[in-house]
Amino acid sequence: MIMAKYKRVAVGGTFDKFHYGHRSLIAKAFEIGENVEIGVTSNVFACKKEGDIDSCDVRMANLNEFLGTKYDNFHISRLDDPYGPTIHDENYDAIVVSEETEPTAVKINEIRVSKGMKPLDIVVVSFVLADDGIPISSTRIRQGKINQKGELI
Repeated sequence: MIMAKYKRVAVGGTFDKFHYGHRSLIAKAFEIGENVEIGVTSNVFACKKEGDIDSCDVRMANLNEFLGTKYDNFHISRLDDPYGPTIHDENYDAIVVSEETEPTAVKINEIRVSKGMKPLDIVVVSFVLADDGIPISSTRIRQGKINQKGELI
């Protein structure tokens, strides 16, 4: 059994069309964290993305369904901005991000330091590639190019 490295880890995203890239991101958070806080973008925040995105309630329910069979050390909350509770709550130790969202984690740390809080350790998870070698993304799934496993349609 791998010992968790951090007491409290944050991970966030839209988590639309819950796919293997999302699974990889979340798996890393549970691998390194004793407790995992998962932020899911609200409907207002998510509507800035391209395409028809499932409601926040649906996305949170999908996450609960996936995680509830494997884990009990997590909490899911709504995100109304890119930073969530990580810029207000000192009790986070690390944040798990994709290559795409790493700049947001850097900004979170800038805000934390400016408030006298310790910066988070940033753990970057590589993209999971689809069969065509291009990263799996919710946008590509919505466009009908691939499925959640990254298989070409």
